[in-house]
Amino acid sequence: INKAMGAILILLMIGSLSGTWLLSGIVPTMIYYGLEILNPQIFLFASCIIAAIVSLAVGSSWTTAATVGIALVGIGKALGIDEGLVAGAIISGAYFGDKMSPLSDTTNLAPAVAGAELFTHIRYLAYTSGPSILITLVIFLLIGFQSQTAVQLDEVASMQKSIQENFTITGWLFLVPGLVFIMIIRKIPALPAIFIGAVCGAIAAILFQPELIADVAKNYEGAQQYFVAIMTAFFGSIQIATGNQIVDDLLKSKGMYGMLKTIWLILSAMVFGGAMQAAGLLQRISDAVIEKVHSDTGLVAATAATCGLANVATPDQYLAIAVPGSMYAESYKDRGLAPENLSRTLEDTGTVTSVLVPWNTCGAFQASVLGVATLTYLPFCFFNIISPFMTILFMAFKIKIARLKTPDQEEPIAA
Repeated sequence: INKAMGAILILLMIGSLSGTWLLSGIVPTMIYYGLEILNPQIFLFASCIIAAIVSLAVGSSWTTAATVGIALVGIGKALGIDEGLVAGAIISGAYFGDKMSPLSDTTNLAPAVAGAELFTHIRYLAYTSGPSILITLVIFLLIGFQSQTAVQLDEVASMQKSIQENFTITGWLFLVPGLVFIMIIRKIPALPAIFIGAVCGAIAAILFQPELIADVAKNYEGAQQYFVAIMTAFFGSIQIATGNQIVDDLLKSKGMYGMLKTIWLILSAMVFGGAMQAAGLLQRISDAVIEKVHSDTGLVAATAATCGLANVATPDQYLAIAVPGSMYAESYKDRGLAPENLSRTLEDTGTVTSVLVPWNTCGAFQASVLGVATLTYLPFCFFNIISPFMTILFMAFKIKIARLKTPDQEEPIAA
């Protein structure tokens, strides 16, 4: 548990950030402009990008599929586009955004299990996820050239109208996520960076959304009204009622409170992993695999295979991250590989393949929400299929592989 304390504190602060970014209109603005890029001529390509933008903003592939995903599936059906293709585009974009978002629970769980720092994990994840999503977008773009049917965008326009009627939509709000992005690039530790982002979100709410603040804390007046609304955004539940059911489902936050289930899960996973390790069970399993591994590439391939099998055997992506992470952590250290290599592999394999298994919680959820069977959309989830191979390829060619420090070095070696 002590090993995961940093991640738990970050998760609590991320809950606050998601609340203030909703109250300030930052997340709604991201969604509004994300919908703006929808082009009938490149529907699958645009759907993937929209899902990626929304998922990056809210940190959840499930929320993305249950909101914008439903709307995009409806539009795709109206166009006569194969529902498996549409669902594949949505899921590909949603899981890319989920992996890259510091708001995502799996993006926090993977480095916590591996012993890596959150933003370092995201930076290394970008090296493999970037090429994977680019290849995916090119594939969808090529497929989209086959369709010339015009699309009715009434549903998307209705969503944009609902957002615009309830929030002040302005490009100035992008300054806040821009500031957080700059802090990430400059390697400022995750906890203070996210805290600053949450505080800036609160300031933006005061400047740009005074009417919304009045509605959230309508039983108070003056300065007390602002205080109550912002504190509610930090640790409590906020639901913005727009009259559009899809938008209403998307524009909600539970602040720190909403992170508690994930925190309990992390605590349970770490206790489970600790007990397995102390009893020697993880070592017994990993030894049987590792004795057949004779290279760094083999170790990454073994990790990827274990994550995939865990998603099939245990119907939950969290266990597919936590268990292999605990199994192989020492092996990565023994080979001089920095923990971000392990955390990246866990995400590139454990997170993305969960949705491809019909009886996994992720596969069952997506199939139910989108109304498309898992095996129907599976062949078109190009990002999810490419990612495991990409992480093995990077290790095979020694691309962006961080090494542990040696006693006479101050910085890790990067191949």
